Amino acid sequence: MENDGFGSRILLDRFIGKPPGGGSDLDIANDNGGKNGMDRNAFKKGVPVESVFIMSRFVNLELGNESEDPSRRQQKVLVKDEAYYFSEARTAFETGDFEQALRLYAKVLEYNPQNAAAWTGQVQMLIELGEFREAKLWADKALERFPNEPELLAAKAVALGRSGDLQGALAFSDSSIEERGDTPYVWLARGDVMLAREEQRADYCFEKALLLAPKDWFVAWLAARIRFYYEQFVLALKLLQQAIEWNTGHFLLWLELGQCQQAVGLLGPAKNSFLQAQQLNPHSREAGLALIRLSQNGLWARLRGWCRQLFNR
Repeated sequence: MENDGFGSRILLDRFIGKPPGGGSDLDIANDNGGKNGMDRNAFKKGVPVESVFIMSRFVNLELGNESEDPSRRQQKVLVKDEAYYFSEARTAFETGDFEQALRLYAKVLEYNPQNAAAWTGQVQMLIELGEFREAKLWADKALERFPNEPELLAAKAVALGRSGDLQGALAFSDSSIEERGDTPYVWLARGDVMLAREEQRADYCFEKALLLAPKDWFVAWLAARIRFYYEQFVLALKLLQQAIEWNTGHFLLWLELGQCQQAVGLLGPAKNSFLQAQQLNPHSREAGLALIRLSQNGLWARLRGWCRQLFNR
C-alpha cells in the first residue's frame, strides 16, 4: 500500500508506478518482451509486470559544450521536455514497443500531469500488454482528473470489455461518444467492445474509424490488432494489407501480416512477409523467431502428412 501523492491510496497486485507528482516515474518491465507483433496468447493471458522505480525528477538537457568546435555549437540544442517525451512515446507505440511507450508517457506526466493524452496513452499501453485489470484501475485514476475525456472513457470501455464486463464496457463506450468523442480511437474502441459483445455493429465502428482517418496506416494497424485479438484473422489480414499500402517500409506491418497469414494457413506468403520484415529491420528478433517457428510448423505438418499416408495404405 503506497500513498499516490494526491491524497488517496491505491493497491495494485503488481504496482504499476506512482502518478506524476508522487515522486517517481511509471516504469513497467515485462519478461515476455511486450513488443512487436501480435501474440494473442499474451493478449488473452496478460503479460506479467514487474515493479521498477525511477527516483529521478531532473530534466535532462543535452547542452553543447562551449569548448566544442563552432559547427557543433550551431546545432540545435535538444531539450528533453514534455513534447520530446510525448513524441518518443508515440514512436515507441508505432513500433510496437509498448513497455517503452508506457515509460515515456509516464515521463510526459512528470512534466505535465494535466496531459490527458499521456494518461490515455498509458491505459492504451496496458491494454496492448494484456494488463486489462491494471488498465481499468489506471483509467479510473485518470478519470478522477478528466471525467469527460472521450478517449479515456473509450480506453476504459476496452479494458472492461476484454475483462468480461460487457455491460460496463458498453456504458463507457456510450459515454465516450456522448462526450463528442468523434475520433478514430473512440470508434476503434467501440468496435472492440462490439466484438467482445459479439455484435454485428462492430463492422460499422471500424469503417467509421477509417473514414475519420483516411489512408492513415496507424489507424488501420490498430484496427487489425483488434481483429486479430478476437481471432478474425482474415479481416485483420485485409486491414494490414491496407496499412502496408500506406506505409510500405514499416517492418512491423509485414511482421504482423505474416502472423495473420500463418494463422489462416498461408505458410508460403507468411514466410515472404517475415523475410520482408527482417530485411526492413535486420535487428528484429521477432522476425527471426517468426521464421524459425514457421519452419518448425511446416516440418510438423509434413510429418503429420506422411503419417496419414502411411496409415492409410
